[in-house]
Amino acid sequence: MNRPIILEPSLLAADPGRMAEQMAAAERGGASEWHFDVMDGHFVPNLSFGPHVCKGLRPYTSLPINVHLMVEEPWYYFEDFIESGATSVIIHAETGVPEELAVTLKVIRDGGAIPGIAINPLTNVEEVAQYLPLVDRVLLMSVNPGFGGQAFIPQSIERLKQLRKLANEENPAIQIQLDGGVTLAQVKPAIEAGADILIAGNAVFGAPDIAERCREFIREMGG
Repeated sequence: MNRPIILEPSLLAADPGRMAEQMAAAERGGASEWHFDVMDGHFVPNLSFGPHVCKGLRPYTSLPINVHLMVEEPWYYFEDFIESGATSVIIHAETGVPEELAVTLKVIRDGGAIPGIAINPLTNVEEVAQYLPLVDRVLLMSVNPGFGGQAFIPQSIERLKQLRKLANEENPAIQIQLDGGVTLAQVKPAIEAGADILIAGNAVFGAPDIAERCREFIREMGG
């Protein structure tokens, strides 16, 4: 494998009372970035973190914090997250008309963050093609968004292959993130299908030894 593969633990699965401590353990094990899920109770039936939590965590890590906006109106939120220390901001293709989303992605980049687009399991992969010139990352959901701990949807591997082909036609440097139910069992198939970034929540933070579980992921990833 000639491209670097990134392990990005999802903080949604961390213990809220021990988050900084568990982040430090994951970093010792080789985690390279953080996934920060934002849910508004409308786009998905759950609530999670706001900008103040992102800002509070920023002093505890030098790693990138990638904010995944699972919200109905991402244009109302992204600036607060950039100001709070977000490295990248990912918005969903299902949240607005293409013209609105295109403007939002441009403003995210102009604001100093890496723009990304995400798609849900029931969204056709082809829907993302129109956004590829505007983003550096595409996130493929491999569970229905809203709750951690769900089982990986097997058809996601085939969707990942389709997405990699689309991305390569536009820009091979675009990074593809796989998010949802990722365990050690999915690492090699996902990388072979074209994933660059593996987002793992319960598989990391639900382990008895978080650092060692991250090392297991890194070894499986070929690191």
